[in-house]
Parts: sequence; C-alpha cells; structure tokens
Amino acid sequence: MKDKSTFLEAFKANNCNISKSCEAANISRQTFYNWKEDDEDFRTEVASCEEALLDLAESKLLENIKKGATPELIFYLKTKGKKRGYVERQEITGSEGKKLFDIRIIDGDND
Repeated sequence: MKDKSTFLEAFKANNCNISKSCEAANISRQTFYNWKEDDEDFRTEVASCEEALLDLAESKLLENIKKGATPELIFYLKTKGKKRGYVERQEITGSEGKKLFDIRIIDGDND
C-alpha cells in the first residue's frame, strides 16, 4: 500500500495529473490503471481527488462570474442555463443567409 499512498500524495500535489503522479511515485501508467481496476479503496480515493479538483475549478469559475468576467458568464450559461434558452445552435446557410436546400417529406402511402 506504500506505493499507492505515495502515488495518491503525488496525485493530489499534481492536480490529478496521472503522468506526473506516476513519475513521482516511480510506477507505470499501467500499474496505476491496474490498481484502479483491482482496488476499490484506491479507486474511491482517486475519484475523491478528482472531485476535489472539480470543486476547486467550479469555485474559481464562480469567483470570476461574480467579478463579471464575460467568458466565464457565457460558459456557465451555455452549460447550466440550457433550460432557460442559453443554448448555442449552429445554422447551415448559404451566402448571406440564403437556404442551401429544401426538405420535402414524401409519404409513400399516398402513391
């Protein structure tokens, strides 16, 4: 378990970067994935570290939103505000917004 503990300490210190953490713990990536597959406690601890990092990122995002940072506001609304209509849609048009094609539904039963 010592190697796993060393890895987990490095994982936290390296912001959940697998490559850097494996290097610091002197293990291969495959060893990491084997541990993650075979050891439920290890898998849970890795997930906990990843959730903590996500919490940190989300709190920084919200700090910037409170400061009025436009990119962060747009990102948040596009991801969390979809049900309120903040959805980016792409339209396929020709030059100057002209239609490229018409869609016709052909009902084969009326032949």
